[in-house]
Amino acid sequence: MVAHNDISNRTLLEAVKSKNLVLGGNRNLKIYGTLKCKSGKRMLKQNRVFFSSEHEALAQGYRPCGHCMHKKYLEWKNNTLIFDSKSQSNGTVDKTCSP
Repeated sequence: MVAHNDISNRTLLEAVKSKNLVLGGNRNLKIYGTLKCKSGKRMLKQNRVFFSSEHEALAQGYRPCGHCMHKKYLEWKNNTLIFDSKSQSNGTVDKTCSP
């Protein structure tokens, strides 16, 4: 993961052209998406990070963008709901959901 503030514009452009950085993310919201996403282009530079792969973004705890990666977002959401329902049925409490 590379923070936008930690890389020069020239180095960033070279990394994108060479496909070393292929996804962008929002550090605060923990969301990643394509570099062409309208939502991603609107975020503040200090919140923007870049990833070399989807695996890297997921490993860092980011989720797919609901706009530019809608299908992957739905898969992620369904997997999260399945996991949450299993943990609730096992008697554990999911502290991420509010009633």
